[in-house]
Amino acid sequence: MRIIIATIKSWNIERARALQRQCEGVHDIVIYTRREEFTADNVCDFQPDYIFLPHWSYIMPREITDRWECVVFHMTDLPYGRGGSPLQNLIVRGHRETKISAIRMTEKIDGGPVYMKRALSLEGSAQEIFVRCSDIIFREMIPRFLDSGKDRISPVPQEGEPVVFKRRKPEDGRITPDMETDRIYDYIRMLDAEGYPRAFIEFGGYRLEFEQAVFPGDGADGADHAAELSAKVVFRRTADQPPI
Repeated sequence: MRIIIATIKSWNIERARALQRQCEGVHDIVIYTRREEFTADNVCDFQPDYIFLPHWSYIMPREITDRWECVVFHMTDLPYGRGGSPLQNLIVRGHRETKISAIRMTEKIDGGPVYMKRALSLEGSAQEIFVRCSDIIFREMIPRFLDSGKDRISPVPQEGEPVVFKRRKPEDGRITPDMETDRIYDYIRMLDAEGYPRAFIEFGGYRLEFEQAVFPGDGADGADHAAELSAKVVFRRTADQPPI
């Protein structure tokens, strides 16, 4: 089988290359990590059976999606949670687990038919969750496509009323005075990953950005709001406040 894997995140790139080495001589795998190399001409030259898109943040041209089978991995139990920032939107809604949905890319955002789903825990930092998700995609889900051979997996339409998430912005990571410690912990951990703006508070001429949160109540039923929360903090001077 001939497949393309397009991704921009380090944890996915690492696992894609490991899968490429593992499948050498059995399956042909091309990996794209930059938008400029992932062109319709290159895809046409390779003629893939599938194009897998774990955490690819760019709009896919119709000349690719209409001609080849493109598979997206979305971190919700679709049709619940279509749209942007699925991890952060799940955590702020209080979810502790979710599903990874492998779907065919269509014109409807996150609305394509479903090939398969796998359970995913939402415990820990965003980085830990993304790595956990990547392990499932590259060790369980993509190999399932590869093992299917000529008996290709047929996706089925999504069932149920869609719930659409709105893409969160950097300012949505603001920690406010009314938050309890468990809520603050969730805000810090859900943005603690490569490439994401950190949870923050503003203090005078500084923005205090938080990561590496530790909270004793994490994962326990009925977490104690008064429990101590610790985290690493970075002071960044805001642009409108010149140094003294």
